[in-house]
Amino acid sequence: MREFPFSDADFERVRKLIYQHAGISLSPVKKDMVYSRLARRLRALNKASFSDYLDSLERNGGDEWERFVNSLTTNLTSFFREPHHFPMLAEHLRKLGTKRPVKIWCSAASTGEEPYSIAMTVAETFGNEVSHVSIIASDLDTNVLATAQKGVYAMDRLEKMSPERLRRFFLRGTGNQDGFAAVRPELKRLIEFKRINLLDASYMVKGPIDVIFCRNVMIYFDKPTQYKILSRFAPMMQPDGLLFAGHSESFLHAADLFKSLGKTVYALSGTR
Repeated sequence: MREFPFSDADFERVRKLIYQHAGISLSPVKKDMVYSRLARRLRALNKASFSDYLDSLERNGGDEWERFVNSLTTNLTSFFREPHHFPMLAEHLRKLGTKRPVKIWCSAASTGEEPYSIAMTVAETFGNEVSHVSIIASDLDTNVLATAQKGVYAMDRLEKMSPERLRRFFLRGTGNQDGFAAVRPELKRLIEFKRINLLDASYMVKGPIDVIFCRNVMIYFDKPTQYKILSRFAPMMQPDGLLFAGHSESFLHAADLFKSLGKTVYALSGTR
């Protein structure tokens, strides 16, 4: 027996609302996941049923919209995830050089592992000459962004990191922080964190952008929403800019905007 009534109609209502507010297309098989995640909100707000919760959300949601979206977003990440992308990023950075500003946008920062991996790649490529590089790290979920901004991780999150990278980019905790490591301030200074919904009317990111990481995000959107987002990315990018996608994502339906360079890396159509 479930703690709260949760009908098929309630589930369809949740699917409609999360699509409207975040562009996320929830699969019909996600009913149990939706129940378990939103049940916490019902308990916190003393709601007797999902219909009561959703009525209240639509009537006067306010900050609850943010909590609703945060509850239904998935944040699976790790340092140097999909590692083949980072040598490709380093090669592109070397081509760009140090003569002009370089801008990178990590559009699904989650708890920070991806933007910090990008920042480490920048530092390893340019050494101390990194003042021309800026990284914007954004996410829809304010909870994970707060974790990313802190830049403190349990050591088991860093176990695959090389000893050299650990020494260079992290400070090991002592005392009550034993078992944790913090990203060094000089690395954190490369990154500006922002909350951005990819369905927002404006992205609060100024182009032209040299590199966009949008990995393992598009799988949550249907094809029309994907195309809409990609059509907004394209004019923001430098002519030789690169778009990094997730390993299970393909943008063949947007071939007029982006062309594949292999290994889920894309360039603007009509370039290279």
